Amino acid sequence: MKISVSMYSLASTLKKENWSVIDFIKYADQIALDGVELLDIYWKNKENKEEEMQEVVEALNKYNLQVSAYDVTNNFIKEAVADRAQEAEKVKDGIRTAKKLGSNIVRVFCGDLRGDLTYEEGQAWIVEGLKECAELAEQEKVYLAIENHGLLAGKSRQVEDIIRNVNSSYVKSTFDTGNFLLVHEKPTSAFDRLKNDIINVHFKDFREKLPDETLKGFKSLEGVELIGTVPGDGEVDLFYIVNGLKEVGYKGWLSIEYEGFDDAKEANEEAVNRLKQLLR
Repeated sequence: MKISVSMYSLASTLKKENWSVIDFIKYADQIALDGVELLDIYWKNKENKEEEMQEVVEALNKYNLQVSAYDVTNNFIKEAVADRAQEAEKVKDGIRTAKKLGSNIVRVFCGDLRGDLTYEEGQAWIVEGLKECAELAEQEKVYLAIENHGLLAGKSRQVEDIIRNVNSSYVKSTFDTGNFLLVHEKPTSAFDRLKNDIINVHFKDFREKLPDETLKGFKSLEGVELIGTVPGDGEVDLFYIVNGLKEVGYKGWLSIEYEGFDDAKEANEEAVNRLKQLLR
């Protein structure tokens, strides 16, 4: 297994120090990573990113780093057909971008329930959108990796149902170890369900907010507030998941995604060290 860090994992540093994608790549080289996970939201010029992308490819080659996955921030829960088509185009652009960056994985979202929409309506839109995008993914041999994120699809059963309904060998799971806690599912149980569908892993952890803390955390479905931690300091049994990945012969990426309040650079470096220990 190979180790990368998501650019989102450095969100506070990016904002504070005005990092570019190149700055992030240089940081990744300093902490001896195998790769980096890049996101569509971080291009300086999102409408015309070709020149910046070429600079990024050159930097990746210079520092001998791979792109573990390219993350698209799509949302198929749109009532208008035209709006859903626009979200599909966003994913298709992600497929083409991933290819140019040398990656064969695009992290995708599904969307979230809102208003009077039912789960069944929402899932139908997601499956429709992913089926359309899967046609290009199959042609380009790029995996669409659904992250368990939000209400659709936050639980392992939802991710599994969507994967089965899309019915493409190029639609798999980005297994986010921490996000299951936000929907009150044990990450170990979720792993047991999805272990054969995993193509990408987000190595993340949360702990419950203490009564006297003023930090603003992530609210779970039941209103419990969770705080991001360095993996190993929270509630996720990462040892179980890493061992399980070894048992199923997973050879892909483990991408750290830190969402806490400590210094992001230091937190990610510690996370890398801990992950390397688990992989020994």
